[in-house]
Formats: sequence, C-alpha cells, structure tokens
Amino acid sequence: MIRIINLCKDWKEFSLKDINLEVKKGEYFVILGPTGAGKTLLLETIAGFHFPDTGEVWIERHDVTNLPPERRKIGFIYQDYSLFPHFTVEENIEFGLKLKKSSATENRKRLKEIMDWLSILHLAHRYPATLSGGEQQKVAIARAIAIEPSVLLLDEPLSALDLRTRDYLREELKKIKRELGITMVHVTHDQTEAMVLADRIAVMMNGRIMQVGTPYEIFNKPQNEEIADFVGIENILSGVVRNNENGVAEIEVDIGGNIFAVSDYCADAVKLFIRPEDIILSESRGESSARNVLKGRIEALDDMGTLTRVKLDNSLVALITKQSRESLGLQKGEEVYATFKATSVHVVNWR
Repeated sequence: MIRIINLCKDWKEFSLKDINLEVKKGEYFVILGPTGAGKTLLLETIAGFHFPDTGEVWIERHDVTNLPPERRKIGFIYQDYSLFPHFTVEENIEFGLKLKKSSATENRKRLKEIMDWLSILHLAHRYPATLSGGEQQKVAIARAIAIEPSVLLLDEPLSALDLRTRDYLREELKKIKRELGITMVHVTHDQTEAMVLADRIAVMMNGRIMQVGTPYEIFNKPQNEEIADFVGIENILSGVVRNNENGVAEIEVDIGGNIFAVSDYCADAVKLFIRPEDIILSESRGESSARNVLKGRIEALDDMGTLTRVKLDNSLVALITKQSRESLGLQKGEEVYATFKATSVHVVNWR
C-alpha cells in the first residue's frame, strides 16, 4: 500500500536518513519515537507537504514522490485539529467534499452518513471554539475520512486530550480501521497508544528507522540497548556466555558474577534485557520453576498508582501490583528474592 524507498530529506538542521518502510493495505501502522526523532517530518513527506531530496514514495502502486498532497488520496489529522474557526462543524466537514467535485446531493448524503457514524450530528451548527477538545478531534477525523481517502495520516492526534477522552478516541480510531478498512499511519511518542492501536510499529530515532515489528516484538525483543531503554526495559545487563547446552545458555552477568539462564544463545559478549514486570519478588527463595533467582535489598519503592516500582541494590528493577506490595508488606531496606524465567530474558549481541 505505502512504500518508502531510500528516502532522505534535509529540513533546517535535521535530516531523515535512508528511510525504507512498507505499510500493508488496511494496516494500522504506528511510527513511535521520542520528541525530535523526525516522525512528523516523515509523515508530512508521505503526505506531500515536503518533497524528498532523494528516494521515492509509493501509494497504491503509484509513484507519488513529486505529486502534491491533493493528488495522493490521503486524509491528514493534526494534534491541534486545524479546523476552520469561522466554519460550522458541518461546513468544516463539507469543505473537503466540495473539493471532490461530487454533486451537492451526494455531498449532503455523505456528510450526514459520516456525522451520524461518528455521533456528531448534534454538533452540526456549532463552531469549533464552542467544542471540547475531544469533539473538535472527532470533527477533524470526520473531515479527513469524509473524502474516502486510501490512507489516513495522523500526527499525534490524541496528545492534547485528557486521559478519559484519549481512551474514548482510541476506540473510535480502532472502529475506523475495523469498519472502514482504511490504511492508517499514526505518529506518536506515547508507548501505550502505540501498543493499543498498532498492528505493527516502527521505532524512529534521530531521523532513522531503528526497528519494525509487532507491538510484542518492539516491547519485548528490542534490537539494541537504545530501543530497550526507550520502551521501558530498565534491566539492561552486560554478560558473557559461559555454557550452552540442551537449549539453555548460561550467561555470567555484570552484577556480582551471577549466572543467569536464558533461552539458547550462541554469541559471546551479550546484552540482556529484562522487562521490570517480568520480575517476581518474594520473601523466600521458594520452589518456583523459574531458573533465575537473585537476592537483593530494596533501595526504593516508588508508588505509581496501581503499580509500584521496586529498585534493588543488585541493580534490578521490578514492577509489581499494589496488591502484591501489600501482601508482601514490602519496606525499604528489606531483603527479597527476585525471580524471572529464562524465556523472559531477551539477549542481543554486544560486540
């Protein structure tokens, strides 16, 4: 559906570097990265607001590299809604339909269908300034999909909204993908948003695509330390493989010379990534089937609402539920056992 081939673009003091990407038809594709990664510049280059210095952009098997936005059959949604303040809701949505040069009857029918589908008919004669942020974004969505685009591009569409409205509009975006089958490319720095919405994710940093994969692959199997750190893997350890038999590798790690068991791995020097929520804390060693058990003393307990972040003096960080914290009666300075399975450790070559 969308193919980006060897795309490079210099913009002011920033550069997109050798972007190669493929988005499948009907896919909800999220470009995830920190602020300043180049996500919006890439999205606007796909849209045709910028032309690449080198490389190609293809949409629906057509080379659109040098075509203006209006000839690319796209819809675009910004985080600040970008509604016309002097137009009513109805007039904002109808604006794009008039550009399609359909008959007035067809436009009115399409307008009513979209507004009814998004439950905003009651807002038809209101002006943007009288709407809430969530209502404005629904109008922006309606305007973008009214023209029946092949591709819907979304630039941080939920970032300006409160948590409850954001959750509601995530469901609306899922509905659009599910019921209309539009190919969607969504830019965000919000990891929860990416995890909830995406079929696949591209992680972008410093103008480059670093990794593409399913949400599970991105958040559990990052390809390098930089990505691991960005997606919240706080346990990043260096190690050396000492033994590898029967599908299990034994790795000596850089915290007290401890030996960790991981799934089969054949490199020498490695990095180990363990998500904090995969570490289980207990008061005693117990009889767990997990092969990795490490004793440590609690250095810090950080309350995060329903979760608690527990930092141990052996450098490990665990994320446990409020219920687990209360049942264990955890206190700063207390000794606990940190347990995790061999399959919970993701290993990559170090050098």
